[in-house]
Amino acid sequence: MFKKIFVFILCLNGFFIFGQTFYRNLSSENWTFNKQNEAKKHKATIPGTVHTDLFQNQLIPDPFFGANEKKLQWIENENWEYETYFTLSESELKNQNIDLEFEGLDTYATIFLNGKVVLEADNMFRKWTISAKSHLKIGTNHLKVVFQSAVQKGKEEAKKISYTLPEKERVFVRKAQCQFGWDWGPRFVTAGIWKKVQLKFWNSAKIESIKYSQIELNDKKAILEFTTEIYVAEVKTIQLKINKKSETFNLKKGKNKIKMQYEIANPKLWWCNGLGDANLYPFTIEIQQKNQLLDAKKLNIGLRTIELIQEKDQAGKSFYFKLNGKSVFMKGANMVPPDSFLPRVSDSTYFSLVENAKKANMNMLRVWGGGVYFEDAFYEACDANGILVWQDFMFACSMYPGDEKFVQNVKQEVIDNVNRLQNHPSIAIWCGNNENDEGWHNWGWQKQFKYTKADSTQIWNDYKKVFHEMIPKTLDSLLPKEKNIYWSSSPSIGWGRKESLLQGDSHYWGVWWGKEPFEIYEKKVGRFMSEYGFQGMPNLETLQKVIRKEDLNFTSEAFKNHQKHPTGYETINEYMERDFVVPKDFEDYAYVSQLLQARGMKTAIEAHRRAKPYCMGTLYWQFNDCWPVTSWSSLDYYGNWKAVHYQAKRSFENLLFSIEEGNDSYRICIVNDDLKQYSGELVIDLIDFSGTKLWNKKIIFIASENSSKIHFEIPKKDFLAYNLKQAVLSVSFPPLEQIYTRHYFFKPKDLQITKPNIQIKIINEETIEISSDVLAKDVFLSSENDTFFEDNYFDLLSNEKRIIKLSKPVQNIKVKSLFDTMK
Repeated sequence: MFKKIFVFILCLNGFFIFGQTFYRNLSSENWTFNKQNEAKKHKATIPGTVHTDLFQNQLIPDPFFGANEKKLQWIENENWEYETYFTLSESELKNQNIDLEFEGLDTYATIFLNGKVVLEADNMFRKWTISAKSHLKIGTNHLKVVFQSAVQKGKEEAKKISYTLPEKERVFVRKAQCQFGWDWGPRFVTAGIWKKVQLKFWNSAKIESIKYSQIELNDKKAILEFTTEIYVAEVKTIQLKINKKSETFNLKKGKNKIKMQYEIANPKLWWCNGLGDANLYPFTIEIQQKNQLLDAKKLNIGLRTIELIQEKDQAGKSFYFKLNGKSVFMKGANMVPPDSFLPRVSDSTYFSLVENAKKANMNMLRVWGGGVYFEDAFYEACDANGILVWQDFMFACSMYPGDEKFVQNVKQEVIDNVNRLQNHPSIAIWCGNNENDEGWHNWGWQKQFKYTKADSTQIWNDYKKVFHEMIPKTLDSLLPKEKNIYWSSSPSIGWGRKESLLQGDSHYWGVWWGKEPFEIYEKKVGRFMSEYGFQGMPNLETLQKVIRKEDLNFTSEAFKNHQKHPTGYETINEYMERDFVVPKDFEDYAYVSQLLQARGMKTAIEAHRRAKPYCMGTLYWQFNDCWPVTSWSSLDYYGNWKAVHYQAKRSFENLLFSIEEGNDSYRICIVNDDLKQYSGELVIDLIDFSGTKLWNKKIIFIASENSSKIHFEIPKKDFLAYNLKQAVLSVSFPPLEQIYTRHYFFKPKDLQITKPNIQIKIINEETIEISSDVLAKDVFLSSENDTFFEDNYFDLLSNEKRIIKLSKPVQNIKVKSLFDTMK
């Protein structure tokens, strides 16, 4: 990691040198692991988890395959030991200070250094550092980490209180809550050294942290104030150098906080995706003594202002973000951890996920509170691609203890992660938890767990202690005002209450959980829709990687294990029967389930955008998966786009032509999220499936900057003479026709489609042209070599020619349309 960030780093045999500060990566030493009280040791990989180490040593089968998950639950109840031996030279030991740093321990860990306990850890989300020099020796050193079962520790903690908290042991354990199982993820309660472990050698001084605030920001100049926390071993005079500017400071022994301002002329602002460039300014911060480099760090800074506007209005209270003084409609999704076994997630995985968000015209991702604080690479990718981040703290769907030990543990977790993340311009808001408040008020826990009045009072007071007092006060102590937007719980009010659509953010689950039709999305629109969703199966190729061919059916245990919602397939089937002819073939069924999911999310997203400025955000559930599974995701575990991701790309375009059905008319709404005006001639055609134009209208429109407006209504009586089961309403903006053409189908289940003759013409190795003699509905392109198609799951009108870019050359392209499933 350091090699990538610091251009002046020298790397020698695992050492990373920063002036007088250098690091030795202990992760690359020869590690072993064993189940406690078993003599036989096995090779371990650091960073890693016990599950992946067991699998790599062929001691367990692939945890993701078939129904293996159920066979592997014993692992979570055992204690595990990891150890290594490393050699320390005399010159290394001569350094004044040597720190042992664990960037992540999962979760209850006792660390022995040369036989002596030097650290007890109890939080997966914290960084653990100890002064180690007095415990080290020249020659061979022994480092051992003993992990206690997080499940057993959680159960022990649960017994210490007189009442039962929802979700039992998991709420007492500061680790990824989804590892205890969720309705889209498996139960793998991991243990291990899940991030890097290293020795830090330093002598006279080291940089502990760097923060900056914007003192002034306008067109002419930006004035930044850097606060650098420096630890020195003795009284010292140093030079703090920020890029080319340098100042001298006298430091006392121990910790020092020094401030220094830096001015940028004619600053370029950082903008989110779709509104401008994500401009970043590189900074190198160095501490020197007599021109000798002592330590250094680097930052990339984006200059921007962000505000959360909550103002009372006739309906209730607004909830929207202003970026650089401009109101921004937030478009995006909720993210879960990209793997059940987190050390397998590479920087490139995070980069790819963020790029896929950008390609789908998103400008915000929510890091959901039941997972983990993501690695630096994710936030760096968001910075570079203009993706704002709604950052939850790691609490979800329960109530949590409030004893002093727990609260102080969480406080340090907040400090560690806010200090690590706060300099990223992508961070928009800090949120206390996911659905804890809603759960307490709406999910019937008091009755379910038979709480006394005293129990309820204690539980709620503990909740307020963490989310209304400790976290916001800690943020106040860490963040300048312009970075300190805090929201205690998402959603602010539960989806079953009328007030949830009038203020704050909303999680609307009437669709899926409530079995309401997709059309209810057009009526249930809140001020900021931060969760809603519908499931769709992944492609057959994804399922085949973890399920045997003979088990690809709805009755097999392997297949059922890759659907974690108790009534998931029942719910998908019920909705499919409403909107589609249900296919008999399994592969066709998977394909149509994706079309169903895309139809639901299109209905929701476009309803939210049409309601602008009443509604100013739409983040669907969910963006990605932690394993191959049928879920609410738009990207499957391997990063493949499902139909809903392609639909999101269309529905999130800055300029959107959206058609909705009213009681007496069809309304054409033009939504413009851009910071510029669009105007021109809009062409509206009613076309039958063979390409004949039945009805035509042209209108002149003006779409003002950042606006949403109904521009045209077509009375339903105008179409009485036509068979709408064989027709499509097409809306296009000719100057940008390839991008801005939208189709509206009347009652999709009843469409009378005929077999299309789809032709594919090779333009070059990475470009094709596709056409059809009659309407080809929901065209799906695929290949054997995992080629990515720039557009997919699209409607192809009669004699329309569509150009599609490919990510790489392909020999054989398979094509499917909705007609193929109606056998």
